[in-house]
Amino acid sequence: MFSFKQFSIQQDRCAMKIGTDGVLLGAWAPLENQPFSILDIGTGTGLIALMLAQRSHAEQIDALEIDEEAYEQSVDNFENSPWSDRLFCFHAGLDEFVEEPEDEYDLIVSNPPFYTDEYKSDNEQRDLARFADAMPFEDLIEAADLLLSENGIFAVIIPYKEEQNFLALAAAFELYPLKITRVKGTPTTEIKRSLLAFSRNESMNFPVDELIIETARHIYTPEYIALTKDFYLKM
Repeated sequence: MFSFKQFSIQQDRCAMKIGTDGVLLGAWAPLENQPFSILDIGTGTGLIALMLAQRSHAEQIDALEIDEEAYEQSVDNFENSPWSDRLFCFHAGLDEFVEEPEDEYDLIVSNPPFYTDEYKSDNEQRDLARFADAMPFEDLIEAADLLLSENGIFAVIIPYKEEQNFLALAAAFELYPLKITRVKGTPTTEIKRSLLAFSRNESMNFPVDELIIETARHIYTPEYIALTKDFYLKM
């Protein structure tokens, strides 16, 4: 059990446990378009969908999860949250989900699997949760283009080394950066992650900034505290 300020998450049946990436995206994803409907692609424990339920007034928050154990766990986590009436999880792959899209979404978020072949382990469930071949970036972006409302926002967290590739793929679908935040663990380490938000409207002067998580072990920066304090119990 992992407890946040307003909800708790069981994660014993999920291959991918709660990590900083998911918390970052759930806290960072832009809500300035005041979304009515939200979709979390590859929800895992349901963490990001739950964070967005806490942060927004969206009336429809759907999640998508292909792994059966993770799907069942996210459903339980949704039902045990204060926002169970607004949260719904589909047990399906992205390819199935986009075949007959019924809704458009004002915000689409994803913390996609992104390890390459050399990281493959003997645990198929964990590999499915972690690997880009389970959900290639191109498939994810194509789905976002299909499912995103006219004024919708698409937000992801990916490895920094994939940023240029992802931006190029998104541009091919006429999805343009709205905001980019690059994440470093400490002031002296390399940039590790990119938080990217896209919209259908091309903007030349979108904000690009950097977020440092901690200055020393468990000494968090004011920026990281400001971003996550509504969620972590000790922030």
